[in-house]
Amino acid sequence: MELNATNDLVKDISEAQFEVDVIEASKELPVIVDFWAPWCGPCKSLGPALEAAVQKAGGKVKMVKINVDENQGLAGQLRIQSIPTVYAFKDGKPVDGFQGAQGPAEIDAFIARLTIEGDEGAGMDEALEAAEQMLEAGEAHDAAETFTAIIGEEEGNLKALSGLIRSYLALGEVARAREVLALVPEGSKDDAVIAAVRAQIELAEAAADAGEVGDLRASLQANPDDHQSRLDLALALTAKGETEAAIDELLEAFKRDREWNDGAAKAQLLKLLESLGAQSELAQKGRRKLTSMIFV
Repeated sequence: MELNATNDLVKDISEAQFEVDVIEASKELPVIVDFWAPWCGPCKSLGPALEAAVQKAGGKVKMVKINVDENQGLAGQLRIQSIPTVYAFKDGKPVDGFQGAQGPAEIDAFIARLTIEGDEGAGMDEALEAAEQMLEAGEAHDAAETFTAIIGEEEGNLKALSGLIRSYLALGEVARAREVLALVPEGSKDDAVIAAVRAQIELAEAAADAGEVGDLRASLQANPDDHQSRLDLALALTAKGETEAAIDELLEAFKRDREWNDGAAKAQLLKLLESLGAQSELAQKGRRKLTSMIFV
């Protein structure tokens, strides 16, 4: 784990250098501290991945590596109980950290959270991108932390608010998603990004009482014109992430009886399409199918 001596962004240090290279240095730039040991398997993959991410950050953050075998006193003071352990210091204090190996998206988000402040928008964009990648990768909890950090720097950031809502929905925390929606500035409540997540919240709330997919399919097999069961099935499928199947069920309900329950199938379908966002190919396809049915 030897490092390039000319690299100022990443270096090995000992306990004697900790005050200068971590505490004092973090008053200028965030400093990531990687506690590792030569015998630690996960350290061998995490260390290089962290170094690469620090280099990619282009001077917005520094990193030091501390061999716990050679610096047991410092490891004890900082209560390092397992490795790899990573701390991030800002303004002389630890502000974030994690234990164990992490994936590329998690590492990028970790660094992005440290570099948001005072970067004239560049750090904010990187943090948003990293958080979205984490959410897409299924790391909703870490994505929520990153979106929260962004909102802490810019309260009205609609992308971050939308991302935090989607993170809570992915975690099944619908009530918390609704609480975040209330934080959207009054003048932005009709923004397309917010309209999409509002529709997602409403669908998630409705899905709570929809029933089980298997039971609803059985009801429809017994009576294909049981329109309420078909709409409930669409909600249940949406909650399971089977969005295309949900759209198909709603189109079928509209086809069978477009006027049933004051046009409930069309209303639910439009809400589902809105929840996907205007740029969604699946939403565009669904709208085209609905339009063709309307004009038949």
